[in-house]
Amino acid sequence: MPEAPLPWEEPLGARPLGDGRTAFRVWAPRASAVTVVRDGGETPLRDVGGGVFAGEATASPGDDYRLRVDDGDPLPDPCSRFQPEGVRGPSRIVDPAAWEWTDAGWPGLDPAALVVYELHVGTFTPEGTFAAVAARLPELRELGVTAIELLPVATFPGERNWGYDGLHTWAPHPAYGGPDGLAALVDAAHREGLGVIMDVVYNHLGPGSETLEAFGPYLSAKHGTPWGDAVNFDDADCGGVREWAIQNACMWVRDLHMDGLRVDAVHAIHDEGARHVLAELCDRVRAAAHVPPVLIAESDLNDPRTVTPVALGGWGFDAQWADDHHHAVHAHLTGERDGYYGDYAGVAELAATARTPFVYDGRWSPFRRRRHGGPADGLPPERFVVCAQNHDQVGNRAVGDRPPPETRRLAALWTLLSPFTPMIFMGEEYGETRPFQFFTDHIDPFIADATRDGRRREFASFEGFSGEEVPDPQDPATFARSVLDPGAGDPAVRELYRRLLAVRAWLPRERPVVRYDASGWVASRRGAVTVAGNFGDERAEVPVGASELVLATDDGVTLAGGVLHLPPRTGAVTR
Repeated sequence: MPEAPLPWEEPLGARPLGDGRTAFRVWAPRASAVTVVRDGGETPLRDVGGGVFAGEATASPGDDYRLRVDDGDPLPDPCSRFQPEGVRGPSRIVDPAAWEWTDAGWPGLDPAALVVYELHVGTFTPEGTFAAVAARLPELRELGVTAIELLPVATFPGERNWGYDGLHTWAPHPAYGGPDGLAALVDAAHREGLGVIMDVVYNHLGPGSETLEAFGPYLSAKHGTPWGDAVNFDDADCGGVREWAIQNACMWVRDLHMDGLRVDAVHAIHDEGARHVLAELCDRVRAAAHVPPVLIAESDLNDPRTVTPVALGGWGFDAQWADDHHHAVHAHLTGERDGYYGDYAGVAELAATARTPFVYDGRWSPFRRRRHGGPADGLPPERFVVCAQNHDQVGNRAVGDRPPPETRRLAALWTLLSPFTPMIFMGEEYGETRPFQFFTDHIDPFIADATRDGRRREFASFEGFSGEEVPDPQDPATFARSVLDPGAGDPAVRELYRRLLAVRAWLPRERPVVRYDASGWVASRRGAVTVAGNFGDERAEVPVGASELVLATDDGVTLAGGVLHLPPRTGAVTR
């Protein structure tokens, strides 16, 4: 017989009951009393055990409230659905049943045909809103994209942020349009034939985490992360924290009809328990979703267990980011060898990106000075997401610069026509020249100064950026420089991306046979189709045994007598 839910395993937060009353349920093991505070009065919640306080109050959707822990100042709800006045303002009651959906016939995403487009809501358009994103969906569908992936939209301090400093994980940011605006965007995407994947962060909390810590131990010093203490998924009193994350993940797919989640930095989510929190999350999200969701993990461990089914000892994700592809392509096209790029200097490493998701699959990594990763060749290629650009690989450079224009066409061909799931970073499809810089809008002066100083120290001794002025993350101009400018793009680049995605749709699904030469060319053959690229500095002659030049990235590419002639940094498709 199934065990009854523990008190914190019941739905948390504020739930409208439809009769002018709202049910509140708060996990607060550090409290002896919790009170709902509204303009109309205060309602003490009853202690129902396990550190949970619950009750009903006269309140309706649209009403604001705070929670008082013992005799402290009223605070936002850790499971707030909307923070209309930001991280320090009141929480607002939201009724998901009020959203009018038109997507009843939406079938969901086909993982085998997935083409992801990663975008940041605040910089994708000048308006920086969910509604403005919706207006540009038709052009993405026409390009060949099948899903947009939104950088995190959880409420963060201020109005400008990448989103990875979110504090109120359940509450879509007010500057973007709040929960109503996000629901409208998802519905519009489904009408357009596009899915929506939400980037979520459960490995750390942004500045202001003391407001959540007033309720319970959301963080634990048992494990560390690059951003401070880890979220408490396996230390004392972790049950409510696990539910805070898992119920939030279910909210995105159940209430907001998301087609999937991209879970940030899962290697920084620590759980030594018998059932890893991420395995439980995957199971419960699938049970809550309207359509089969696509669950993607970001991990730099090259660990195939991430995408191995739970029944076989894995975490059960459908796909994971595979950064080796980006690193090898970038290193060869730019000549950069700083840091981890030094691990990808050989043509053999570049060639491996055409046939395997992990170049480092247990091999010795000179950069890490240890063996890294595990083999994943037996897993379907669609389980691995690859890119030529993404928010990390562009934005975490000192000045947020995109790859040099002369490298982008070949990088696009090698990425979009790989056997893996391709991801496009906003703007690359038309040759966006504006940077994507690291920007914040912290409202705490101490945090603002620490972020500014930390960013400068990060690059102070980085050889590739010596002498360059690192932009001030808090300066509004840093954010403004990062807003896309599609009008300055190159129509020919956009047409190349459209044609590459059209070719991808009919490429054979079989695993490629890969050849390469020390001079720098690599050829990947699937069936009668060969995708070849010249990553070297000299013109290359590549024997392909084909009679038709299907597509080329440059007018200087020719095919004669079954031999493909490729100028430097060009590529082609033949059959």
